[in-house]
This record gives sequence, C-alpha cells and structure tokens, in this order.
Amino acid sequence: MMIFTTTRCLIRPFEQHDIEPFMAYRNDLEWMQHQSFKGLTYEAYERSLLGDQAIAQGMQLAISEQETHELIGDLYVQQEETTYWIGYTISPRHARQGYASEVVSGLIRHLSDRGAEIIKAGALPTNEASIALLRKLNFVYVTMEDDEQIYQLNLLPNKTGT
Repeated sequence: MMIFTTTRCLIRPFEQHDIEPFMAYRNDLEWMQHQSFKGLTYEAYERSLLGDQAIAQGMQLAISEQETHELIGDLYVQQEETTYWIGYTISPRHARQGYASEVVSGLIRHLSDRGAEIIKAGALPTNEASIALLRKLNFVYVTMEDDEQIYQLNLLPNKTGT
C-alpha cells in the first residue's frame, strides 16, 4: 500500500467517500480534455478505485488536503521493474495553487526511496500546463507514443538527462 505526505497533502488509496468528488472533476469533460479515465459511471469508478490495485498493473491514489481531508486530485503510478509511469490530475477548484508540483515532487522522492531509477510521464502536446510542470521538475522529452509526448526523469546520477 502506498501512502505518503507532502507539505499540504496526504496521498493514499481511494476510499468510498472519494468517489463522488472524484467524479465531479473526472466527468468535467472540458477540464479533463487532456486526460483519459473520464466520463464513467459511479459503479465503474468504484470498481477501478476501490478494488485491489497492483502497482504493476497501475494504480490510482487519492490526493487529499491534509487540513480539510478534501479530495483535491489523484495520482496514477505503474511500475515496470525500476521504471515508474506516473500521471496526475488536480481538480479545477485546486488548480494553479502549486499542488501538482508539490505532489509530483513528493511522489518522485517516494519512488526514489523505493528504488526507482527512471520515472516517465506522458502528456498530450496541447497540455501545456502538464508539460511545463514536467520540465520544471527536470523531466526531458524522449519520444512521441500514440498521441502523447513522453517525458523521462533519470534518478541515477550516472545516466544522461538528469
């Protein structure tokens, strides 16, 4: 089970009470234009978020505000040996307040402590905010895959691109 904190947030597995607030931003199709995993029913989200999730298949984690316990977003993490794929979404009400940077930085530290050597993230070319965040966190563009630009962060100091 993956649980960790950042300055303002608690990252933890999803709980039943998270489903409705999760749906509120995930089913806002204008806000979610750059994302997948959207527009689903309560039952579909419930099955995906509350069932047993394995990091090898990919798992969603809830981002809750420590003071209010309010769900403010979610993280996706998938492990392939020492490479981790990540994704992140912040609800529109909490956007542009530094949460994505704070939480993704915390996730990078957490995964590094778990032996991660490479962290990858994909972003649609139109998702300028996500690309700016990845660049700010020292990710480098490596390739196009499907419709997404793939960015990579090498955590081992002897690799290029760090």
